[in-house]
Amino acid sequence: MALPYFVLTPERRETPLNVLGTQVTVLASNASTQSYGVTFQRGDEGTGPPPHSHDWDESFYVLGGEVEFHCDGHAHLCQPGTLVHVPRGTVHGFHYGKGGGQMLEITGQDALAAQMFTAIDREIPVGPAPDIPKLLAVLERNGVTVSA
Repeated sequence: MALPYFVLTPERRETPLNVLGTQVTVLASNASTQSYGVTFQRGDEGTGPPPHSHDWDESFYVLGGEVEFHCDGHAHLCQPGTLVHVPRGTVHGFHYGKGGGQMLEITGQDALAAQMFTAIDREIPVGPAPDIPKLLAVLERNGVTVSA
């Protein structure tokens, strides 16, 4: 049976999740589409995840500001209009550049990104120094491996 279509207007969006300083709005979870996921992410200058990998593909489309991506040891300063595709298993990370940035994240089938973002928002208090062991446990539980 095919899933029905849906239209998500701005006033029907969920409240953004606070994921260690990045505001993440889940627009479509993998569960809701039974395929891909889409989030809108906005971060302040200098925020972003450390190098990590996971067992799902994802792509990022930079909408505003600048975002510096690191993929397999290579740095890329990305301006609006840039698409970055990261295949499953690739070590990657990013941080928002001067003035912060905005982007869409599209995750591949079987991704746990929306569930992971929700768990971080719920379990890791906002503050200057997150509880690293607890954060690593949440990431591991959701299939993410942080690289050294």
